[in-house]
Amino acid sequence: MAQDLFEAPDYYQLDELLTDEHKLVRDAAREWVKRDVSPIIEQAAQDAKFPTSIVKGLASIGAFGPYIPEEYGGAGLDQMSYGLIMQEIERGDSGVRSTASVQSSLVMYPIWKYGNEEQRKKYLPKLANGEYLGCFGLTEPDFGSNPGGMVTNIKDMGDYYLLNGAKMWISNAPFADVAVVWAKNEEGRIKGVIVERGMEGFTTPETHNKWSLRASATGELIFDNVKIPKENILPNKDGLGAPLGCLDSARYGIAWGAIGAAMDCYDTALRYAKQRIQFDKPIAATQLQQKKLAEMITEITKAQLLTWRLGTLRNEGRATSAQISMAKRNNVEMALKIAREARQVLGAMGITGEYSIMRHMMNLESVVTYEGTHDIHLLITGFDITGLQAFK
Repeated sequence: MAQDLFEAPDYYQLDELLTDEHKLVRDAAREWVKRDVSPIIEQAAQDAKFPTSIVKGLASIGAFGPYIPEEYGGAGLDQMSYGLIMQEIERGDSGVRSTASVQSSLVMYPIWKYGNEEQRKKYLPKLANGEYLGCFGLTEPDFGSNPGGMVTNIKDMGDYYLLNGAKMWISNAPFADVAVVWAKNEEGRIKGVIVERGMEGFTTPETHNKWSLRASATGELIFDNVKIPKENILPNKDGLGAPLGCLDSARYGIAWGAIGAAMDCYDTALRYAKQRIQFDKPIAATQLQQKKLAEMITEITKAQLLTWRLGTLRNEGRATSAQISMAKRNNVEMALKIAREARQVLGAMGITGEYSIMRHMMNLESVVTYEGTHDIHLLITGFDITGLQAFK
């Protein structure tokens, strides 16, 4: 089993901008990934199976709801800490980070922000410690980038609501104990609904034959006349802004996570280039390989600065949705380009499971699409700077 020799690049001494707590949180996540994720993740990806053995470990490093207050089982950390945890987990694997960020930003966040005290106390502690795993139901078969067109609906039956519809491309769906689902009521208003495993008419078929996020479980959510108790409706926010607020938090985590994937690809390529001898010298001594490596570290450094500033704004409550959107788009595109360049540095060895690069590359093909596609994020920035909407 290959040893995880990863060394994180910090070309602009960004560690000096972090607090001691930030570094402790990050280093704990980094060591956990080296110990518990790196040794098993290649086989998990080859087998297309989520490694359930890591769930308790994710909880132990505070990956489930890092910013959720301690009274509800969270770690009570700030937004910078959340980002750094996501960076380290995605350095291990994007699919594992998906599991953590869905749990944190798309399940725990809406219950914390939009739920009532009874819902917070019932669900958040069990989600924080990994006893429960959750998923988020927004995307539908015919409505991805246009979530407001959803057809999943709830009907008031007096003592309960009746939920009908379907969601797809849902991370964690096959094993989720709790699903935060978005549906339209009879007035066409989008409401958040907590659906629990075991409710009659609720099924979660798994999506197979993926070439990406193979160590993450993806599935559908099917609702066939599911009876939802009225106390399972999130009462404190509705409309499309409610799920989009969750996506802001998740996209922020992705902006950090993508850096982790990029750093792993860069570190692998740099180490290989120094060791691989061609024409009697390491390929790292050639101009073209140095060009690749120099561009990689430049782009990683720029992304690190972008997310550090975004984390500062998030901590101050000043980050806008458009700023988060820009960071998600930029950093995922950056990571994809680095993965492709790093693969070329390794030549044919880059396509094997002996190295992490090809797995990162395939994973990032999903990350560049989910939670807002690359093109949609470009239009969000365009709308923000011009005031003119190009979506319709």
